[in-house]
Amino acid sequence: MTQERRRDRLGIHSIGGFRMSVPSLDDARRFYTAFGLDVQPDGDAGLLVRTFGSPHVWGRLREGPCKKIDWLTLHCFEDELDALRARAVVVGVEIIAPPEGADAEGFWIRNPDGVALQIRPGAKTTLDEASHASPALPVNGVRCAPYRRSTKRIEPTRLSHIAFATPNVPAQIDFCERVLGLRLSDRSGDGVAFIHAPHGGDHHLFAFAMSSGPALHHLSWDVPTVEEVGLGYMQMAAAGYSEGWGVGRHVLGSNYFYYVLDPWGSFCEYSATMDFIPASVDWVAEDHAPEDGMYLWGPDLPAIFFANSEHGV
Repeated sequence: MTQERRRDRLGIHSIGGFRMSVPSLDDARRFYTAFGLDVQPDGDAGLLVRTFGSPHVWGRLREGPCKKIDWLTLHCFEDELDALRARAVVVGVEIIAPPEGADAEGFWIRNPDGVALQIRPGAKTTLDEASHASPALPVNGVRCAPYRRSTKRIEPTRLSHIAFATPNVPAQIDFCERVLGLRLSDRSGDGVAFIHAPHGGDHHLFAFAMSSGPALHHLSWDVPTVEEVGLGYMQMAAAGYSEGWGVGRHVLGSNYFYYVLDPWGSFCEYSATMDFIPASVDWVAEDHAPEDGMYLWGPDLPAIFFANSEHGV
């Protein structure tokens, strides 16, 4: 398939992957395996996280004193790399040396909260087009729901987006637009913002929510329908991971969701049927009322959803 792109827009097109430290690799292996991801050893150093059926490495995990995103790799088209680097310099962003253990390909910068970002050419992991599906509807005179006894294990297909807590949502919006070439999808004041890639992809590649300090809030993984979201909730509860939020449906992004609390106070999300923004569409961002910033329906928000797992409440 030909990769979608906008020749009139300079910007990254995808999340390539993340490097994260966690207090226990054993806990990480149990949690992400239960979630439905392909978790394998990374030599003697840590763990690799993939989705089943794909060789793409979404995450590299290392053991450290606390849970923390060490860096993100962001992918661009090869012929845009030099222009992206030049733009970063022009707007006053410092080009930094690669963090210890990282490669030097492309160039490295930091976002307003100090997270190291690698910008390099790479595969477009955002969708070029979306094929939305829903569970089968009833047909009169025929049983519709599948049997629970034959339910298959839920295995997400890709990393959809990453959400961060931040003390300054407007600064993150400005950085994403002016430096990375991303575009605002929707916001609710300075409390929450959703950012999409310019070359086609989900309603948001990144989300930012106001908090006391920077932290990873959640990793969001795509599944086909709301049915898999619900079954994912049951899968995690059966594995002993019963705290979270959902099942529900968001307003901004439109996706169905279930968030499960990970062992370190952040979340993994099962997400289905998010709004898709083709490269050909000039999406108009809006500023929404607070009641539309979180969800259309679902259980009441638990206090843990607002807790900052790295910097206190």
